[in-house]
Amino acid sequence: MRYSLHVNGHIHTVDVDDDTPLLWVLRDAMNLKGTKYGCGVGLCGSCTVHIDGEPVHACRRPVSSIGISKVLTIEAIGSTPIGARLQEAWLKVDVMQCGYCQPGQIMTAAALLARNAAPSEEDIVEALDGNLCRCGTYLRIIEAVKLAAAGRKGA
Repeated sequence: MRYSLHVNGHIHTVDVDDDTPLLWVLRDAMNLKGTKYGCGVGLCGSCTVHIDGEPVHACRRPVSSIGISKVLTIEAIGSTPIGARLQEAWLKVDVMQCGYCQPGQIMTAAALLARNAAPSEEDIVEALDGNLCRCGTYLRIIEAVKLAAAGRKGA
């Protein structure tokens, strides 16, 4: 079936089955490889994208459920003020090891900061609870979110 999807500020037309997960539409039909496949059952958070500003696991969302919603992926999060601050903080704090979970971590953190500009450490931990990092960089992830929340670019 043919779908017109609003992704990263542009309309994209794809021809996929109704039950195709958004993750595979993004990666295979649209060549947006930043959203990662982790577990395929919505438990690890590697595939997190925003749908109308809310973080969702793209592996569990069929393309037929998207409709006119606006989808934002890691490829475009840096064009938002919050996303740009998070990406800068990620580099400043040197969060990444393997980096595989980082797109989902950043997307989840961006949604948190959009609804809570000054989260406590407890708020950050709670928001990121559904995002797994096999390298265990959780302390650096939390520090980067705090830095982005503080708005201290380059500090």
